[in-house]
Order: sequence, then C-alpha cells, then structure tokens
Amino acid sequence: MILIRAERFIPNPATAADNAFQRDLPEGQSDEATSTMALAEMDAVAQALRDAGVTVHVFEDEDHTRPDSVFPNNWLSTHAGGMIAVYPMYASNRRHERRADVLELLKSQYRVQTIVDYSGLEPDGIFLEGTGAMVLDHVSRVAYTARSYRADTHVLERFCTDFGYEPMAFDAVDSSGVPVYHTNVIACIGTDVAMISLEMIPDLQRRAEVRARLSINGRTVVELTEQQIREFAGNAVELCGRTPEGRRRYIMAMSARARRSLRPDQVAAIEESCEIVAIDIPTIELAGGSVRCMIAGVHLDRRPAAVPELTEAVLAINEDHPVTLDGRYVDTRVSAD
Repeated sequence: MILIRAERFIPNPATAADNAFQRDLPEGQSDEATSTMALAEMDAVAQALRDAGVTVHVFEDEDHTRPDSVFPNNWLSTHAGGMIAVYPMYASNRRHERRADVLELLKSQYRVQTIVDYSGLEPDGIFLEGTGAMVLDHVSRVAYTARSYRADTHVLERFCTDFGYEPMAFDAVDSSGVPVYHTNVIACIGTDVAMISLEMIPDLQRRAEVRARLSINGRTVVELTEQQIREFAGNAVELCGRTPEGRRRYIMAMSARARRSLRPDQVAAIEESCEIVAIDIPTIELAGGSVRCMIAGVHLDRRPAAVPELTEAVLAINEDHPVTLDGRYVDTRVSAD
C-alpha cells in the first residue's frame, strides 16, 4: 500500500463546499502546529500497518501547495492483472497530487501492464475521484458509487468497461439532504464483511438492491448509522498482512474514533474475518477523510528479485564451488558431457 507523508497539511478550502465531513481548525491552532500533528499521525498509521505485517511504501511530499496529498486514493488505484488507473480530480488545487515517481516505483517493483489515465477529462468538468468516489468489491467485481460532483456516472461506465467491474450507482444523502461527497465515507467492502450506511440511500428499492448485492456470496453486512458515519466508521479498509511466522492475516484498518463508535455486536461481526487495527488521527480527520482515504492499495504482483549476472571474475573464483545467489545454489562447473 502507498502512503504520502505530507509536510504541509491543512483542511483544503477548495473542497469545503461539498465535503460535509470537513472541519475548520480549532480556534488558535496554527497551520504549522496542524502540520506537525498530522505528520505524527501519518507516521503512526505507517507504523501500525507495518506492525500488522502490511507492506507500506511511504512517499515524502515537501510541496506546500498540496494540502490534501495525504489522500492518494483519489488519484490512483491499482488492479490485479497489472493495471493502474489515474483519475480526474474535482478540486483544481488537487490535480498536481498525481506523481510520476509513485507510478515509477510501482512499475519498478511490481508487474504493470497498462496505465489508464482518465485525467484528461478534467477540462470537460468530468470527474471520478478513484476509490473515494467508488468502493470496489474485488470479489464480485462491483463498483459501488454514490453520485456526486466527484463521481460522474459516464466515466464510471468507462472505468467499469476498462477494468471489468459492474457499475452500481445510487444517490446517498445525509439527514439534511446533503449528498455524500465520496462513497468511501459511507461504505467499506471486505472479503467476508462489508460496512455500509444503507439508511443514507433514500431510494428504498435501490437500498434493498445494494444490500442484496453485497450479501449475495454470503458476505456479512454490518449496517452503520448516520451518526457512526460522521465518526468515520465507514471510512475503513481491509488489508492483507503477514504474521511474524509468515502466515497471511486480514486486518480492518480504521481510525480510533471510528472504532469507538462501533457497537460490540458490530465489532464481533467484523472480527469474525478481520483483526481491527485502529489508529488515532484526529488532525487528519479535520480534512473530511480518515484512514481509508489515506491508503492507495497495491493489488499488483511483485516482480521477482533480479539475479545478478555471474561475471568472469566470479566464475574464476568459484570455478570449483557452487555460487550462492538469492538463497539458491548455481553450479558454475562445466559438465564433462
């Protein structure tokens, strides 16, 4: 997974108009103090996930003109089969969050076949902000999407055609009738468990269809209340880590605030398939996003480790003995045959 360690972090004024989860800084708190606290929270997320056995790639961001760069999942997603998507962003001051060095890292360490770049749609006012706008069901291949300025259904259809997903779009609003700005604040879909606020989907028929589609393969659906959504309980993500012994483990990463909002029965339902890892990130949550927004997942196969070439000097030194390379023995002796 990818995290961006942003030296400059403040709630983005350009996104406040349609992000009902965004908050102003506490009175008297400076931008500098906010950035310092946010950096500590970013480091805590990286360490907690590494402790859970998750591979974490951290990129530094020293550019002070990118207040939301800590949320890379809005411009980038990766997919099995070696595919990457790059997305069109709604706020103009977020568009230079896209970074070539992140893509180069992925190409150098993972098998990347195709990069599909939708960012050219921005001048036409067409946006789809990645796995913020879409919550992807990787098991059933469904892209759940709450319609908004940041989630255009035409580009959603294009994405689904290109990447092999079924689109499932719906309207989602809060109790005041304000549209949800990103789908991933109201829904999280894991392998065997999903968390979603169905009550925020006003169309009862569509609500029932979403619930049925989520549970069709036996997945447990944990229904969240609007109040829990306001505590970022929906902004969680299932990740695959490793135990110290190398065994696979599934974790549900979320904020400590989100974890505190869950009822015991909801926690029990999640923990039937995942271990909850909760990290306190109150400063970052001022920007209207939580742990899920901070993570760009890596669903690519790693490239095999390169085997160094045997030079003539190495062959000469080792002509009577096997040469150990990356844990394997290579016999350099010439066969008598």
